[in-house]
Amino acid sequence: MDNGTQLSTDRETPLIKVSHLGITFGGLRAVNDFNLEMGENELVGLIGPNGAGKTTVFNLLTGVYIPSEGDYFFMGRRMNGKKTHQVVQSGIARTFQNIRLFKQMTVLENVKVAMNPYYSYNLFSALFRTGKYWESEAENEAKARELLDIFNLQDKADYIAENLPYGQQRKLEIARALATGMKLLLLDEPAAGMNPTETAELLECIRIVRQRFNISILLIEHDMSLVMKICEHIIVIDYGTTIARGTPEEISSDPRVIAAYLGEED
Repeated sequence: MDNGTQLSTDRETPLIKVSHLGITFGGLRAVNDFNLEMGENELVGLIGPNGAGKTTVFNLLTGVYIPSEGDYFFMGRRMNGKKTHQVVQSGIARTFQNIRLFKQMTVLENVKVAMNPYYSYNLFSALFRTGKYWESEAENEAKARELLDIFNLQDKADYIAENLPYGQQRKLEIARALATGMKLLLLDEPAAGMNPTETAELLECIRIVRQRFNISILLIEHDMSLVMKICEHIIVIDYGTTIARGTPEEISSDPRVIAAYLGEED
């Protein structure tokens, strides 16, 4: 099994390259020497026991935290120190463990708000409702409805977001992330709280999204059946340190992974 940094070997410039990334909170090293390399249209799982540092990795990649050490590059640009909105504008979007929708806005509005940088009219056009305003509004609404259609939410477009069932709120959050036009999507436990039927639907949606939009996905998930079915490579961390990486078959039989999840006899 490869314990190096590389997952992609067939591209000169990876989509994202993370080298020796780490962060310390006081005396606690939350993430230590994390390495990742992904190319276009790859799907990689990031797993580990509770408190292993998975979400902290996402927070480092999205500008929530500034790394104490290491570097990472996205599409050839150094991302250390970038603010969250700059990370999104660069082409990285994420979802959260706890759903963060604009709950009092409609389903359609939640998707359209993520398209803000793609509206082509100016303040004058917005105030006086010029032809440019209506043209841009119509174009982005069509794109938003197309995303809702992928997640079978087209008939819920006018619903208030908080009135959706839990599983559909999860799907809406992913649709909103896609609306940013990203190249890398970070999914933080997207199946959390879903029943088996909802999880199966989500699995199919992820496959469709990846194929249609040609994006790469980094996935945190506790549902091991979902991870093993959909991920091509898996990275396992424990206590902030990478302990294994490889294919689903390699990971499922790795004694270090089994020990991390199930404990180890004295």
